[in-house]
Amino acid sequence: MKRGFPALLALALTACGVGNASDQTTVVIGYQSKTINTVTAGTLLRSLGYLEKRLGPKYRVVWQDYSTGAPITAQMVAGKIDIGSMGDYPMLINGSRNQQFGDGHTKLVAATGYNLRGALNMVVVGPKSSIHGLKDLAGKKISASVGSAGHGTTVHALDRAGVTGFRIQNQVPAVGASALQSGSVDALGQFVAWPGQLVFAGQARLLYDGAALNLPTWHGVVVRERYANDHPQVLEAFLRALTDATNYLNQNPMQAALSVAKETRLPPEVVYLYNGPNGMVTFGTALKPELRDALDQDIPFLASIGNIKRLDLNAFWDPSALQRTGPAGPPARITGTDPVCGIPVDDPAKAGEVWFVGETQTHPAANPTCLLRQIGDRKVRAAYVPSTDTGTRWFADKSIWVRDKEFLPFTTEDGAERYVSGHPGARIVSYSDALRGSR
Repeated sequence: MKRGFPALLALALTACGVGNASDQTTVVIGYQSKTINTVTAGTLLRSLGYLEKRLGPKYRVVWQDYSTGAPITAQMVAGKIDIGSMGDYPMLINGSRNQQFGDGHTKLVAATGYNLRGALNMVVVGPKSSIHGLKDLAGKKISASVGSAGHGTTVHALDRAGVTGFRIQNQVPAVGASALQSGSVDALGQFVAWPGQLVFAGQARLLYDGAALNLPTWHGVVVRERYANDHPQVLEAFLRALTDATNYLNQNPMQAALSVAKETRLPPEVVYLYNGPNGMVTFGTALKPELRDALDQDIPFLASIGNIKRLDLNAFWDPSALQRTGPAGPPARITGTDPVCGIPVDDPAKAGEVWFVGETQTHPAANPTCLLRQIGDRKVRAAYVPSTDTGTRWFADKSIWVRDKEFLPFTTEDGAERYVSGHPGARIVSYSDALRGSR
């Protein structure tokens, strides 16, 4: 009994908060584990331990995982989350709500990932759905997370196509995915990684590629101004750790994808679709002017649905802290020599990758036709090609293929049909026919 007393006393003191823990400064991080383009500020950063290493034992990092940005904003308004990562629409709502209701303003201090054309948001339908174009959504029910970038893309795309009478069902992504499979909604408009995940699993078909809007969509980092002022060393450490994680991902895209897949239980092939070289997400920390311009274009929509009453964007946008720490290095790119065609892989508009079964590294392809030849009869985990019209990186076997002078992939039926209508002699072919025809 006497020999066990010191251990029991230590346990009791720890439980009461006595000891090193009571001397620690706490930083609470809100993140979205399955939102691929925030992994450098969340899932990957957490698994690498870069923030804890930079802060040292005097600090305690608490990670809180959410499915969307809305609850992170609610917790920041209440002063319970200090730093959060989220998409462009939720970021604007965050800035507005904190300026209106919070215990102090929040600041947008860095980017995490972006797609300058908008491909990170997509609309999908059931794999056997009779819906084949946006106009077929007139009068239909569409699941979306209201106030998210996926919601905005869906509404903008339908408005641009002149579609009316559709009904938005406000649902979180997981509920919307279930609703699509059950048939209680006709389509799902969501952000990464939901469209890729559902299509890869054969549970959905891509109807609309957000890149057709040609409007940047992106995710970034916001911090409570009061916390940043009280603990500037924490914000600096976070931004340096964010840069470290971004550089790690860009330098080790496959290892990063496998790590994120393990943490989130997302398929590695889906994670790599987004964060691989030439991926759908460009990972970088700099607050670029075109990202600021995108926010200016997003504000009217959020105001029209009542999610923003007022926002001083100049007070919210703050690149000063990142300027002190420095931005991340260049994004990953597909390079090398095509192993079948024997030519350099140097055109990002055509370059792809093949991931064969049983291998842990991909093989570069100079263009879509070379990629098809490389696949041949071999079994693949995934093959990735850029869409001919939008440049969006997509799964080769889920793409719509056109045979012209060469084989051309498209993310959507609409895109392929538009090309065929403008190119006499071109025709849509199946993926299996494209594989056979490329030999």
